[in-house]
Amino acid sequence: MRPFRFLTSVGEPYDGPGLAAFARRAESLGYSAVVIPDHLGTDHAPVPLLSAVAAVTERLRVGTFVFNNNLRHPAVLAQELATLDRLSDGRVEIGLGAGWNRPEHDAIGLPFEPVGTRVARLAESIRVLKGCFGEEPFSCRGEHYTITDFDALPKPVQRPHPPFFVGGGGKRLLTLAAKEAQIIGLAPRIGRDGKGLPTLDTPSITVAATEEKVRWIREAAGDRFPELELNTYPTGGPMVVTADARGEARRRADALRARTGVELTVGEILESPHVFIGSVRELTQKLLDLRERLGISSFLLDETEAAAPIVAALAGR
Repeated sequence: MRPFRFLTSVGEPYDGPGLAAFARRAESLGYSAVVIPDHLGTDHAPVPLLSAVAAVTERLRVGTFVFNNNLRHPAVLAQELATLDRLSDGRVEIGLGAGWNRPEHDAIGLPFEPVGTRVARLAESIRVLKGCFGEEPFSCRGEHYTITDFDALPKPVQRPHPPFFVGGGGKRLLTLAAKEAQIIGLAPRIGRDGKGLPTLDTPSITVAATEEKVRWIREAAGDRFPELELNTYPTGGPMVVTADARGEARRRADALRARTGVELTVGEILESPHVFIGSVRELTQKLLDLRERLGISSFLLDETEAAAPIVAALAGR
């Protein structure tokens, strides 16, 4: 089994000194990486923030969770990421997604295309990024990108390229991740409400749904599967360290039912790979169980300080 690795996210709109203190604290607690989401209308753009984090730390890796592929040309992104990898001495992780948030696209007049089109564009984008990171000039003539005899500079420190993190909740995206990524995020499916706004597909956060996703990945990855790192994160609500796990799980189930109209049992909530509720001892055991049952060894935890005892007990083991 792969050793445990823990990520934490920059959630607050820090100023420079505040961000530096947060990054150094995360490094001292044993977190492997600091990541940041990529959304328009949020307080920070990813690459400048990650550059600042890398500048004040020595071992902490930096990455996105995840870039919206629709917002950038991959050749431009490749130059930014290769530069960041060189400045950080090889600590970059490249999280990429197909773009799921329609209101974000609508706000700037960017077409929100069908999922098949977005996934196909993401596949081409990964091809372009890997070509840019390669040693030789390359060409690519696809449906979405055309590259002609292009030798991108600079080249990243990590060879043949920094690790790619691709995640999703559907078979199409997870199949792509299994073939192209080094780290795969097990995400819930995102549905649409009556107004077309994104909403959580509640049953997809269960262990049974996650087992199905791991099967898809295993089938698509073939011989690559043992090399892959599987990741999950708390999409079922924020992490809560408590002595009353069942009571908190009941409240979480009620909140999910009110939001999505679907009810999960307390047991389904507590065993979900996307819900982290319990005492430090209970949560530590849960992560051990998830690694044993599903092969998940990478966890994004949203409560940096509260999760510190768990990180101290399991990181690297």
